[in-house]
Amino acid sequence: MGMYYSVMARLATTSDVFNAIAEPRRRQIIDLLAGGTETAVGDLVVALRIPQPAVSKHLNVLRSVRLVSVARRGRSRMYRLNPGELKVVYDWTKNYERFWNHQIDRIKARAEQKARETRRD
Repeated sequence: MGMYYSVMARLATTSDVFNAIAEPRRRQIIDLLAGGTETAVGDLVVALRIPQPAVSKHLNVLRSVRLVSVARRGRSRMYRLNPGELKVVYDWTKNYERFWNHQIDRIKARAEQKARETRRD
């Protein structure tokens, strides 16, 4: 008898911020909008060098989890980042900061030890 693997359905990208930012292009969009100014879809298309429908699809995902907001300015749709919505990601990753700091401390100590050994030679 073969092994039975339970296949769990993947959560929709619109279910929460974590799923929405899992896609690299959406993180690029967030980076482009991080300046705080409204940005037209066309400007995002040029910056990302991907077709407008693909950019719009990513923006819709980001809108559904409230990471970006949109406003009409004439015929243009202008997008703005809602950075406060990323706080849940920050809060979660902050729990692991102690591991990063420990690694940095170890690297620094090793580099200082190497420098001392080099001076003795």
